[in-house]
Amino acid sequence: MKTTRIAIGAIAAYAAFAQGDTVFRVQTRLVEVYATVWDQNGRYLDGLPQDRFQVKDNGEVQPVVSFETTSAKLSCAILLDTTGSMAAALPVVKNSVMHMIDELATGDQVGIYTFSVGLKRLQDFTDDKAAAKQAVLRGRASGQTALFDAISELAREIEPRTGKKAIVVFTDGDDNASLLNARSAVQRAKKAGIPVYAIAEGDALKSKPLLTVIKEIAETTGAKFHEAHRTSEINGIFQDISGDLGHTYLLAYKPPPNADAKWRTIELAILGMKGVKIRAKEGYLPE
Repeated sequence: MKTTRIAIGAIAAYAAFAQGDTVFRVQTRLVEVYATVWDQNGRYLDGLPQDRFQVKDNGEVQPVVSFETTSAKLSCAILLDTTGSMAAALPVVKNSVMHMIDELATGDQVGIYTFSVGLKRLQDFTDDKAAAKQAVLRGRASGQTALFDAISELAREIEPRTGKKAIVVFTDGDDNASLLNARSAVQRAKKAGIPVYAIAEGDALKSKPLLTVIKEIAETTGAKFHEAHRTSEINGIFQDISGDLGHTYLLAYKPPPNADAKWRTIELAILGMKGVKIRAKEGYLPE
């Protein structure tokens, strides 16, 4: 049985007990686990039942209390760099994003966001693909790049949404305007636990420190990092991400009691199957 370590995010579930006029509220934090599974030939393994999955938190098996299959609905936030340096690449990016929107499953919801010196919402989450594509077309290139701030703010904004979630971010420049530093951005992404698919292009590819940070954000949240060395590659990358989003499981479990605030590792195994490959997050930071 092969296991793969993964990182986890968190959602909130609430329970209330009432006695007379007094109401006691208890907050239970659930650990979310996003996972994509392939067979030994690289084909997605969809439709696996919950009892095929085993989750260990710091080596201890934990019961799965919530499970969503690959066919469950998704909330996908698309975050586009609209800084001044994007003027040349933006038309290609917009066209690629609109194709990606068309590939989302019926009932999936998409939100359109842009960033320069700050995060801007062009379209709240909707299953209206036409409205989402119109929002993409409204993006305009200007200003500096506050990438870290934008990822952090967007993750906090969509974290309360129920069900499967993902962020897809495209940037072509180094971060030169964020209040957050690189390490803080990584820590906040880990705490939110939402998969952050990242695409770097243009001047972003010239900054090794930036590439290191956004690659870490992507991989530790269970997503993928892409480098687009030519504009002709952008559409294919968005299509690859679109395909990946349709093959993601979401599991959740209650963290062990009295867990300290240190990084906790996760092992995820698929029981009774050999040669299985898993991509998911590497661990989580308890609240």
